[in-house]
Amino acid sequence: MIPRELIKKLRTIEIRTSRLANEQLAGGYHSVFKGRGMAFSEVRQYQPGDDVRFIDWNVSARMNEVYVKVFSEEREMTVMLLVDLSESERFGSVARPKVETVAEVAALLAFSAIKNNDRVGLILFTDRVERYVPPKKGKGHVMRVVTEILNAKPKGKGTDLRVALDLLGGVQRRRAVAFLVSDLIAKDWERSLRIASARHDLIPVQVVDPREEELPDVGWALIEDLESGELLEIDTSDPGVRRAYASRVAKERAIREQLFGRLGVDHVTVRTDRPYVPALAELFRRREKRMKGYG
Repeated sequence: MIPRELIKKLRTIEIRTSRLANEQLAGGYHSVFKGRGMAFSEVRQYQPGDDVRFIDWNVSARMNEVYVKVFSEEREMTVMLLVDLSESERFGSVARPKVETVAEVAALLAFSAIKNNDRVGLILFTDRVERYVPPKKGKGHVMRVVTEILNAKPKGKGTDLRVALDLLGGVQRRRAVAFLVSDLIAKDWERSLRIASARHDLIPVQVVDPREEELPDVGWALIEDLESGELLEIDTSDPGVRRAYASRVAKERAIREQLFGRLGVDHVTVRTDRPYVPALAELFRRREKRMKGYG
């Protein structure tokens, strides 16, 4: 039985993200995330100029004429959603916690995928793999994926991006588009990122709360690390403390972006205090522009 409150939330997300997928992202998604392979379509008689490497010798022998194989682009893709449900995702200083933005972004990407007739799979993780849903097509399956995200009761508290990336490599042998939806607050995941991005089209989607980038001036404050439970008392009224915090966050961001740049990994940042669709749309435009050779 799904609780009534969850059904209401699920319905709200369905209406909102399905509409956004139709109106604002469908075209960009379709033009950027195309099938990467070629699939056999049919055979036809050889015509001058055809590549002799595609001659089907078996059919040609039976028909006493030369026939060639015709291939078409494989439109169907597999889209994997790697969704972080660690305790840090429960943090929220604005209208809602990060996990709600995570759920909506994942739902929007899932609805965009099924509009493109792609299969969608899900890996929920914390410091362990919490749930794996194999890729399938259809709106009903997407609703199951979103329900799994909203209804999850994680056993872990910490964040280990490696477990999700390593599982992706284990369950998805063929190249897939993989969206890593997380606040990316983690350590020692460079090697797993390198391996996963070499095998798949991996796109980190970082979800950020504004208070994670700068401290408010509220005097002495007791800050708790949601994943470790550690408590730290700091004087937020001290400009030096706030500058040091902002500097550390900026340095970590620069290191992360340099890593993505070295690996050729596209990434996007969405914030809980701003609409997330423009950021995703800009990601699609940037990729499309590069694909056309303009940037």
